[in-house]
Amino acid sequence: MKIGNLEINGHAALAPMAGVADRAFRELCSDYGTAYTVSEMVSSKGLTMQDKKSKELLVLSERERPSAAQIFGDNPEIMAQAAIKAMEFKPDFIDINMGCPAPKIAGNGGGSALLKNPPLISEIVESVVKASPVPVTVKIRIGWDNDSINAVEVAKRIEAAGADAITVHGRTKVQMYAPPVNYNEIAKVKSVVNIPVIGNGDIVDGKSAQHMLSETGCDFLMVGRGALGCPWVFSEINSFFDGGEFAEPDISGRMAVMIKHIGLICQYKGERVGMREARKHAAWYIKGIRGAAGFRQQVGTLSSMEELENLAQQVIISAEM
Repeated sequence: MKIGNLEINGHAALAPMAGVADRAFRELCSDYGTAYTVSEMVSSKGLTMQDKKSKELLVLSERERPSAAQIFGDNPEIMAQAAIKAMEFKPDFIDINMGCPAPKIAGNGGGSALLKNPPLISEIVESVVKASPVPVTVKIRIGWDNDSINAVEVAKRIEAAGADAITVHGRTKVQMYAPPVNYNEIAKVKSVVNIPVIGNGDIVDGKSAQHMLSETGCDFLMVGRGALGCPWVFSEINSFFDGGEFAEPDISGRMAVMIKHIGLICQYKGERVGMREARKHAAWYIKGIRGAAGFRQQVGTLSSMEELENLAQQVIISAEM
């Protein structure tokens, strides 16, 4: 697949997930073969006002490339300025978030709230495309709610405004993440635009990846929650399509990946912050393992790498009993 003049190899990309897909996780998923990564979403207002946290979110390492800087907001001029500011971090392309369902984003007019205002979507995309020296992509949902599914109209506008690709999460904003993905709406988008369409939602392994492709005809895949506690999902998907061999890590291997992942978080953010963030990741890594329920309290109080390593050893012993 090509995003503008950027060649993308592989089969699936890592979705931008606020508070989860940070540099550490993106690098880890890159090690397992994700085709590209996207930064956590960054406020266009914060970026243009030189907000320190916004700039920290945009640090992109060579290890995770190709990678995009994702920005959100509802003001075309400020979004264009943010795209220019993002160039400081040398992204391979810019991604515009028009799908985030979080109340603090949608409630302030950004993310999926833009789906209620297609003309504004056109203005924002056009402004960012004019300002950006690199390709521009847009991530959307299929609509605000079941009574206002408008992904086809929105996709046409996005293409007309000059975007180079569009990612479609097959749910409405109101649906969040609960119901099954609406493959039909993604297929409709694919049928009306000529730019690449990337299918997103409920991809957790090779079979579900194949199902997304066969049901929608989309050009590429994006994995979000399916990678949580399972960054090797990209290796599985690549092996599935390329006819290679794939063996999921055993419990010991799984714990080793967890320790490596959380070690990276602590390296980049310091142990105090890193271990707070580690708790949710540790819960995902041990999910489904025998005895996991009994370790939840320990996971919720993790405060050092030593505690994490002790927990990993206990999980391994418990699983072998």
